[in-house]
Amino acid sequence: MNQSPNSNSSSRTPTAANKLSSAPGENGNGPRKVHNGLRAAGGPLPSITFRNGNGHGPHGRPDGRLQKLGLRSTQFLRRIFLATLAAGIRFVCRWLAYQLRFDFYVPEAYQIQLDTHALWVIPLQLFWLLVFHQFSGILKYFSLPEIRWLAYAMMFSALSLYGLHYFDLGFSPPKGVILVQSLLGFFAIGGMRSAWRIVNERYLSRRDHSYQRKRKIAIIGAGDAGADLVRELSARPDLGLVPVAFFDDNPTKWGSDIHGIPVMGPPDQIQRKKEQLALEEVVIAMPSAPARRIGEVVSLLQQSKLKYVTVPSIGQLTSGTVQISQLRPVNIEDLLGREPIDLHLNEIAGILENRTILVTGAGGSIGSELCRQIAAFQPRCLLLLEQSEVQLFQIEQQLIKLGYGAIIVPIIADILDRPRMNDILRRYHPAVIFHAAAHKHVTMMEIQPGEAIKNNSLGTAGLAALAFAHGVERFVMISTDKAVNPTSVMGASKRLAEVFLQAFAKEFPDRTKFAAVRFGNVLGSSGSVVPIFERQIAEGGPITVTHPEVVRFFMTIPEAVGLVLQTCTQGDGGEIFVLDMGKPVKIAELARQMIRLSGLEPDHDIAIQYVGLRPGEKLYEELHHLRANCTGTAHARIKRLTSEPVPLGEIRAQLHELSQALYTASPDELKFMLQEILEDYTPAMSAGNHGLKAFTPTFSKPNLFSDLPTNGRPNSSSPLAA
Repeated sequence: MNQSPNSNSSSRTPTAANKLSSAPGENGNGPRKVHNGLRAAGGPLPSITFRNGNGHGPHGRPDGRLQKLGLRSTQFLRRIFLATLAAGIRFVCRWLAYQLRFDFYVPEAYQIQLDTHALWVIPLQLFWLLVFHQFSGILKYFSLPEIRWLAYAMMFSALSLYGLHYFDLGFSPPKGVILVQSLLGFFAIGGMRSAWRIVNERYLSRRDHSYQRKRKIAIIGAGDAGADLVRELSARPDLGLVPVAFFDDNPTKWGSDIHGIPVMGPPDQIQRKKEQLALEEVVIAMPSAPARRIGEVVSLLQQSKLKYVTVPSIGQLTSGTVQISQLRPVNIEDLLGREPIDLHLNEIAGILENRTILVTGAGGSIGSELCRQIAAFQPRCLLLLEQSEVQLFQIEQQLIKLGYGAIIVPIIADILDRPRMNDILRRYHPAVIFHAAAHKHVTMMEIQPGEAIKNNSLGTAGLAALAFAHGVERFVMISTDKAVNPTSVMGASKRLAEVFLQAFAKEFPDRTKFAAVRFGNVLGSSGSVVPIFERQIAEGGPITVTHPEVVRFFMTIPEAVGLVLQTCTQGDGGEIFVLDMGKPVKIAELARQMIRLSGLEPDHDIAIQYVGLRPGEKLYEELHHLRANCTGTAHARIKRLTSEPVPLGEIRAQLHELSQALYTASPDELKFMLQEILEDYTPAMSAGNHGLKAFTPTFSKPNLFSDLPTNGRPNSSSPLAA
């Protein structure tokens, strides 16, 4: 298995304009799990500590045991302080409750009760505060969850005293006193902690960062994200960002305040207000807004000559992997993204949960995202199959960091290595295979078509045969929109793999469900135009575009992979699924948008140079063949293509002929052979070879498909035969 060039498994994260970084331990990644008995990457290794006579290490530093003892002592003293403070507050609240109950003239009998009952009432109230963790919190982080637990403590304390009063045991305070002292205690303790947080945020913490230059910012988006951002920035004065105004599209919010920050009007007014507010930067806090609206706001800010950044995406925020204050530049994905996908998660979980799943090409852009999303469905075992050890190591470490180390098995293997693949399937018995390993670079495959045919066509056919022989339930191949009326070897080799899977599924419909999923270019992969344009902009240009009118479909990697998983729940076998890729994007306009996002002007600061279409490239991509029958599925963003498959025996013979010609036929001869098989393929021949006649190999090579099933079982001569 040779990997695609778009193999960077981590998403591109540009450096934020304000260079923010999360503190250690605040990335929300959860606990790290250990795989195969080894310590998770990044975890502390066992160490030997030599102590001298005074309990210090060899360099005079206190050893770990003394540090832990000091930490525990500090925590104990803090809890004692909080308990003592709470006891004093409760005593004052109890005294005041009696005064209010009797109009500041407490009868002698109740005065005695006030003095004597405090010996057990106060401890009872402290007990409930302890039960609800009111002595373990840190005062400067007091917020809504802590208020809720404080309310529970006061409520259970009051219910306990009411219970004593109900049973008339003779030493319970009056009911009015119970109610008043509980309310007073709640407001007194809550107010004290809130006051401490305010003092800490506004005075104490700012004193430590008084050297930081403050920058006035406006926030576009007066919703939950904007409110959370203001709260976070108030608690983080070290960031040096001071919100002074909100702007929002919702007219009902204009003129109101959020955490003391006014909502001044729609974003269109920011040009007029920027001088009045002395704005230096703008934060776009609309993580769930459509890409079209984000683009309009960005265009507005570019006209206003204001710096701008954005909050993390809604997916990152909901997953808990980032903080709202981890601002980043607006990137092209924000402008090309679409509405969030509504996945049928229960259906996907029914196929993936507690099952063994194999992903080929696990280190590539699509393969790595498949691994991340599949792992979230808690499979029993996730097999990461990859030929490149560097890429395999990267995705393995990512999954360990996300807490999935216990369920992953990294495997270095080549899908063309039949004995190795046979052993893997025999040993692990995967229920589902996602086949993402492929050569995808169009121009490179035009030069060496044999590699595209071998890896994309023959490799897929061989793996499908092994999957059938080992009883794999589902086999999903990642295809491409370039397989439709292909003009490139890459697209033709993928189309040939689709043809084989359809023929195979028709011949053997009752065992393994085979399907292919087509979609266009993915944003964020190393093989797409986006990182190429970014590099060219960083180098000062020019940006090279093949043709002024060339258009392509684009999807984000998470969007594409989510829909790939959804197709598992749709197919009966033999289908080709096409994902809704939205409207095609002009590559020249994409380049202009990226130049503007970099704060530069197209054709002035960065030139755009048109270099012409390369061999195998088209001006536009198509969604499906004219002869294919396109129908809907249970998911609105997925279409099903069906067509009459070719006989399996015919496609096997053609693949066998191709396999024998791989190492002796010229590139043009291989393209001609592909054209003989795929009548809708229009090859880009070398100069002078457009009238090339059919090439027939006259030599013998080992049959790569000797183990393909003929009657529902592997051939007796196959290494798979029992």
